[in-house]
Amino acid sequence: MLSFLARRSLHSLIVLFVMSFIIYVLIGLMPGDPVDLMISADPDITSEDAIRLRAIYGLDQPLWSRYLHWLGAALTRDFGYSRLYAQPVWDAIIPALGNTLGLLISSLTLALVIALPAGIFAATRPYSLSDYGINLAAFAGLSIPPFWLGILLILLFAVTLGWLPAGGTADAGGATALWERLQYLILPIASLTIAGVGGHTRYMRASMIETLRQDYIRTARAKGLSESRVVLGHALRNAMIPVVTVIALDLGVLFSGALITETVFAYPGMGKLIFDAIMGNDYNLALVGLLLATALTLIGNLLADIAYASLDPRISYAELDR
Repeated sequence: MLSFLARRSLHSLIVLFVMSFIIYVLIGLMPGDPVDLMISADPDITSEDAIRLRAIYGLDQPLWSRYLHWLGAALTRDFGYSRLYAQPVWDAIIPALGNTLGLLISSLTLALVIALPAGIFAATRPYSLSDYGINLAAFAGLSIPPFWLGILLILLFAVTLGWLPAGGTADAGGATALWERLQYLILPIASLTIAGVGGHTRYMRASMIETLRQDYIRTARAKGLSESRVVLGHALRNAMIPVVTVIALDLGVLFSGALITETVFAYPGMGKLIFDAIMGNDYNLALVGLLLATALTLIGNLLADIAYASLDPRISYAELDR
């Protein structure tokens, strides 16, 4: 396992290196630069000032030269300075990253708690009325765009009913700080949960139905085992193998979905941070934020492979690394 982890870590570093170059080039090709924004904000800046500022920030250098300079600094754990937040990139990212991880873990956990039992229940009663109802709800969740769902939740619970805040975070301290923070999290978590439940339910149902058709399940039933023991003791372990892939890859999907959700709810997480950095031409902040999204997807793939070998003894780490 250690050799497998070492090889996958090396592969991940190569992917991150390639992605850092691609992202840097794409951001560098965007129209405008920080100096252009300074000029638009301060009309007193002369052309000589603009030339001097571009030389100071290295914006007068070719794109490949700027990337190599950034890469050399990044290898020494210096990821640059955020122009929007006037502080080092990591100091701006760490609070937002903590907010996003809390949002993602909460919504993913809640989605799985709902989706996995619903998928199993539907698979054990295929083509029944309850199965059709669960499928209908799953398709409805899959069909609603996240941004539109977020707006609907704001209109219903914040504007019409006035039960919950429309967006942002709690600033108050004291004994009520935790409850106030939870109030601001309810709508974003609900939005991401509803968007994720449908897909996980469908995958769980399809995988469980396929597993229940296997010969060893018929053998277990012929031995007189109860249906609950057949489903939970024999079928669930194998049915979870393809579902684990979806769950692991959903880390990256949720991170991308959080960008839209956090923007809609003005939630100060990584999604909103990356959006603001791209719109504000904050190169260093946008680059590191997007690389974190890439790293999260790679970690999800690694966790999926480890779960494969844990769930199915026939799968070896050597086979996973091919």
